[in-house]
Amino acid sequence: MEQTLVLVKFDGVARGLVGEITSRFEKTGLKIVAAKLTRVSQELAVKHYPADREEFLKGMGNKTLENYAQMGADPVEKLGTDSPLEIGKMIREWLIGYIQEGPVMAYVLEAPHSVELVRKLCGHTLPLIAPPGTIRGDFAFDSSFLANTAKRAIRNMMHASGTVEEAKYEIPLWFKKEEILKYRRTDEEVMVG
Repeated sequence: MEQTLVLVKFDGVARGLVGEITSRFEKTGLKIVAAKLTRVSQELAVKHYPADREEFLKGMGNKTLENYAQMGADPVEKLGTDSPLEIGKMIREWLIGYIQEGPVMAYVLEAPHSVELVRKLCGHTLPLIAPPGTIRGDFAFDSSFLANTAKRAIRNMMHASGTVEEAKYEIPLWFKKEEILKYRRTDEEVMVG
């Protein structure tokens, strides 16, 4: 069984969407093996968004540049640079602040292909282009252009591990081994065998 980390960030918690989001995961067959409502310390936020993840930083920068191009906006004028890495570093700082704004609901979900499945259910990290039917597509509308112009993180309500390796790094940051439970859901027999 594969495990993945999911965070409902404060904008999702404050809007009372934790139950709706949890229901979508459970109805799909994802099993909650750990969960808690928590406040995120500076130390945890920095570990969750480490400065040495250069590919992650460049990826965020490139998504921003794509969104700016679609909006016909000049990133140098708005952000002072068109370097994906430098833009990613700015976004990292905003993400660290965003994840600490208020309580976060953290889960470890388990199922075959859980990382990929959760990412599909959440929808694109840019809510503006997340399809209807996904969590972000149904409950958010933010974009890189709006967020970066306001010098803040994109309010996309969720974090979901991007790869199995990322999940293996993130889960121990958020949960102790003894907090992750083993049990069998009644529908596992039908769904997994």
